[in-house]
Amino acid sequence: MEYDNSIKNRLKRIEGQVRGVLSMMEEGKDCREIVTQLSAIRTAVDRTIGTVIGANLEHCIQEELEKGNSPSQVIQEAVELIVKSR
Repeated sequence: MEYDNSIKNRLKRIEGQVRGVLSMMEEGKDCREIVTQLSAIRTAVDRTIGTVIGANLEHCIQEELEKGNSPSQVIQEAVELIVKSR
């Protein structure tokens, strides 16, 4: 499966946010500021997970339909991935 650049760019932004939090910790910033940034990172990761699962789900369902199979198993696996990610 190929991932488009928008997903990779999201992860690069998240990586930058994590580095920023580490810098904040090294600088002794207030815990509220750090927690706010960590919450933003968690939200960004959650959205990225949703994007990856959504892109893969579409791709996998198309593959299953082309094979003449029911997409219900693929949908169930996607739901399980979403539940595990929380």
